Amino acid sequence: MPTHIKSPSIIEAAGNKPKIIAEYFGRVNSKTNEISIAKMNSPEGWEEPGQTPEFDEFTFVIKGTLKVETKESEYLVNAGETILVEKDEWVRYSSPFNGGAEYIAICLPAFSVDTVHRD
Repeated sequence: MPTHIKSPSIIEAAGNKPKIIAEYFGRVNSKTNEISIAKMNSPEGWEEPGQTPEFDEFTFVIKGTLKVETKESEYLVNAGETILVEKDEWVRYSSPFNGGAEYIAICLPAFSVDTVHRD
């Protein structure tokens, strides 16, 4: 039977400034452990602590630029671009540029505070 999600759950985000996380599928909104799909709106100057998650994170940037740092590289992911950060890799996300960033994050398995392992 199909699952029709009419609205997301708004989840508090980690970081130095308020970021809006609208979870459509995931452990909170749909009680789904296998995948989470959320729309993020991060303001200019937002950054979160580094993390080493136990899930793969697929990110599609809709507007602005998302900065993605790993131990080896730094990526500027612009509107219309994507990035995959595989599980067990240290990563830090931020939106340091004018206008912030709007993006979709898909996590396999679903995001969990217990499995994100923030610094």
